[in-house]
Amino acid sequence: MPELPEVETVRRGLAPVMVGARFDRVELRRADLRFPLPPNFVSRLEGARVESLDRRGKYLIASLSTGESLIMHLGMSGRFTVEAGATPRPGKFYFAERAAPRHDHVIFHMQGDKGRTRIVYNDPRRFGLMDVAGIGGLQSNRHMKGMGPEPLGPSFTAAVLAAALRSRTAPIKGALLDQRVVAGIGNIYACEALFRAGISPRRKARSVSGARSARLHRALIDVLSEAIEAGGSSLKDFAGSDGALGYFQHRFQVYDREGLACSLCDAPVRRIVQAGRSTFYCGACQK
Repeated sequence: MPELPEVETVRRGLAPVMVGARFDRVELRRADLRFPLPPNFVSRLEGARVESLDRRGKYLIASLSTGESLIMHLGMSGRFTVEAGATPRPGKFYFAERAAPRHDHVIFHMQGDKGRTRIVYNDPRRFGLMDVAGIGGLQSNRHMKGMGPEPLGPSFTAAVLAAALRSRTAPIKGALLDQRVVAGIGNIYACEALFRAGISPRRKARSVSGARSARLHRALIDVLSEAIEAGGSSLKDFAGSDGALGYFQHRFQVYDREGLACSLCDAPVRRIVQAGRSTFYCGACQK
């Protein structure tokens, strides 16, 4: 599932063609994704201008001139493709062709200063979602409510992280995946950050304090920032809005490297399962 860096990459690709443009026409190929689309979805968007396109955790949020907000989540296989008017993003890895059109479920026909642009949402597994939050209702929306701080925002400090972990007896890896602790972290970047911080994924979350929480705080910021710069990680389904693949997967130090030598000590990278998810780590370097 796309994590914060992948969603931020998509946001940066969509912003130039969405912000300032209006929904001239919204084309639905089905009435639901993971959940049914909200009532009057098309009429609430058509004619509205996109004032801003932001990201909250793993969600994209388009603030509309009507005072409402369009909330979008990519799920496991969702992908936005800009078919006209896109600014190419530098990168080395590209899909040979666009995803199968039979999975094009929602199409935004945008009208802006630079002309018309067609934005296609394709989602083979249909685990993504779209919702519209009413005027002033974004913070109370079921998808936003209770979400933790943004890891790249000023409110996320080592002290805030330590306080969020203080009463948690679950392993630290699982705590990082809890969106109430910190927004946007998923399996890949939790593994990579814990490796950089030298913290075992098995360690109880409440024991990550002081110097440990400071190391983890810095590792989270660094790994997320580097992944955004690289355009995210492309494993199976993810691509940017211009079709380009991310390439942070070429920098993984532990994730998906079971049995390969640790880059620091040459011990083999281990894989365990925690809460149904694969965890990769170095048993020698991470304590």
